[in-house]
Amino acid sequence: MASIFSRIVNGEIPAYKVAEDEQFLAFLDINPLAEGHTLVIPKKEVDYIFNIDDPLYADYFVFAKKVAKAIKAVIPCTKVGIAVIGLEVAHAHIHLIPINSIYDIDFSKPKLKLSSERLSDIANSIAAAGK
Repeated sequence: MASIFSRIVNGEIPAYKVAEDEQFLAFLDINPLAEGHTLVIPKKEVDYIFNIDDPLYADYFVFAKKVAKAIKAVIPCTKVGIAVIGLEVAHAHIHLIPINSIYDIDFSKPKLKLSSERLSDIANSIAAAGK
């Protein structure tokens, strides 16, 4: 069975997309640690990030960098932190999280509850900043 992320790529599940190209997709986490918390995935389903072949891996991080710059342009933060955990969904993904301290990237913290309107506004703002 396809991962939830592959179902998003295939258009079976809606997402608040912020960037997309032929190989990658970036969309807002619907249970974010901070406004602008974005997931970046390869469209090809690969469970473990370190199993991605080298050329695609390099392109993946270049794509994530572009998304991170767009997030920082829109969301007030000191930096955009990056985390790769890889246990919760069997599809490689990078978390890009606006942070002001190291404690802002603590996944044990309660997640924000944002309205669909707010998520849509954030996604549209990040997408516009990334163009």
